[in-house]
Amino acid sequence: MRTEILYEDGNIIVAWKPAGLATQSAKVGQQDMVSELKKYLADKELRPVKAPYLGIVHRLDQPVEGLLVFAKDKQAAAGLTVQLSEGTLNKHYYAVLCGQPSCKEGELVDYLYKDKDNVAKVVTGSHEKYPEAKRALLHYKALEEISTPKELTLADIHIETGRFHQIRAQLAHAGLPLLGDMKYGGDSTAVLSRSLGIHYVALCAYSLEFCHPVSREKLTFQTKPQGKAFSLFE
Repeated sequence: MRTEILYEDGNIIVAWKPAGLATQSAKVGQQDMVSELKKYLADKELRPVKAPYLGIVHRLDQPVEGLLVFAKDKQAAAGLTVQLSEGTLNKHYYAVLCGQPSCKEGELVDYLYKDKDNVAKVVTGSHEKYPEAKRALLHYKALEEISTPKELTLADIHIETGRFHQIRAQLAHAGLPLLGDMKYGGDSTAVLSRSLGIHYVALCAYSLEFCHPVSREKLTFQTKPQGKAFSLFE
């Protein structure tokens, strides 16, 4: 199993997803995180009466690594979903940006919509002309900058809105695409990524904080990025 379980009790599972593994896939024969965890839960039961329940609360893009929490029952799923919608399920990401921001700490506010090709587009005119566009708010803080082999920045990212491909689309639109992001980064990012041997998006959901949906205990989990891009920094 490529998925790594960090915590489990009777209601929830917190696990790390490696880059390259889908959270959930509709493609026949393609392994994904949900399938791995459901098999793990089924194998724990000697004679399972029915398929185990696994509630998906949030997701990560396939080329992104990091922490996710899943519910093992419907009560836990409902409680976690409420926290996600209210913004109290806090997630922080490490990202490697191509370039160095002029302001070392700030926020990005854009309006995003998903086009027919499953690409997040930033509205550049009046967003009232795009009724499907939704407000996207992102906070960033530069943690470390390097100039060799190219100007790159390790940043801490926190999003207050969970839009489709939000971090990748907003930072690319701001002129700071993520290293390894072939979808939003453009040709120069692709060339640099290939030269460094970076095959996945340099984005890691490293911190997850929420209240246990049943006990109400505050829980915090953190992990260290494993992607090659992060090894460029201290």
